[in-house]
Amino acid sequence: MSGCSPASTPSFAPASRRIPLWLKLAYTAFMAVLVPVYLCNYGPTNFLYFCDVALIITLVGIWIESPLLVSMCAVGIIASQTLWLIDFFSNLIGHPLTGLTDYMFMADHSLFLRGLSLFHGWLPFLLVYLVWRLGYDGRALPAWTVVAWALVLISFFLMPPPRPDPGLIPVNIDYVWGFSDTEAQRWMPPGIWVAALMVLLPVLLYVPVHLLLRRLMLKPVRAW
Repeated sequence: MSGCSPASTPSFAPASRRIPLWLKLAYTAFMAVLVPVYLCNYGPTNFLYFCDVALIITLVGIWIESPLLVSMCAVGIIASQTLWLIDFFSNLIGHPLTGLTDYMFMADHSLFLRGLSLFHGWLPFLLVYLVWRLGYDGRALPAWTVVAWALVLISFFLMPPPRPDPGLIPVNIDYVWGFSDTEAQRWMPPGIWVAALMVLLPVLLYVPVHLLLRRLMLKPVRAW
């Protein structure tokens, strides 16, 4: 007699779960505003930040309804954007924690630009919803890790380091020179810092989210 006991966790997301058209259109409209505005004010190198790469990958992912692409973005930024949210609300009540969101409260930064940057707050929630709709693809962890490592190396070797008055020019992209945009970290040689960043990003930020999503979310019906 074959076993008929139900599995402890569901294996596949129902085929009927898909992304609503209104959400695709709304997200696309937001990106149609953000991309040219960011290009005009920050330049193309701004799209080397993890969060901005995730924005673009998510745009593709929601239109082709790819579990892998939305899962990659979820693994890649949910933890870091949660830290962003915590720091933002701490700043909002006058108790800044890390300096991560200090720019959101600088009067010399356009209010419109700062408003667009609020995507840091809602994107992780959107990604959780998208993964719930499409299922979580476990290949997201190695796939995003490779993307993150490539971005770190490009930012370190090719992009500007910190400078005393960076203005709107992206410097120290993805924190490859430390946590400050005005001066490089002095705790260790730059190469050691980058190597440590490449190790700690997956260990501290990506793997915990991967394990959580793999446990809580259904597996995808589609393989891409």
